[in-house]
Amino acid sequence: MGLSTHVLDTMHGCPAAGMAVALYSTQGDEATLVRRLTLNADGRTDAPLFDNASLRPGTYRLTFDVAGYFRGKGVQLPDPPFLDRVSLDFGIAHADQHYHVPLLVSPWSHSTYRGS
Repeated sequence: MGLSTHVLDTMHGCPAAGMAVALYSTQGDEATLVRRLTLNADGRTDAPLFDNASLRPGTYRLTFDVAGYFRGKGVQLPDPPFLDRVSLDFGIAHADQHYHVPLLVSPWSHSTYRGS
């Protein structure tokens, strides 16, 4: 399956449907946009971010528009919000393995891990 993500809204106890996400490849301080997408009703992408054939070892960044998502849900956020965008920098060491990068998020906290 290559590379995938999943976002859960821990404030409302549901998938983060409609959240905007950007995937970048990175090298040092340089980041190159690979694609922008919007999460589906299950808080996932409709297809893998990279499939098995296109996944390459390297460093990457996922950026999640947390404030935009919560504002869209009607949550009153301070200005500026505590969390605006959450960026997760991670490495792919073994392109023959599946990498799943989930995000658990509220307007005030986030957590991630390497999923399966």
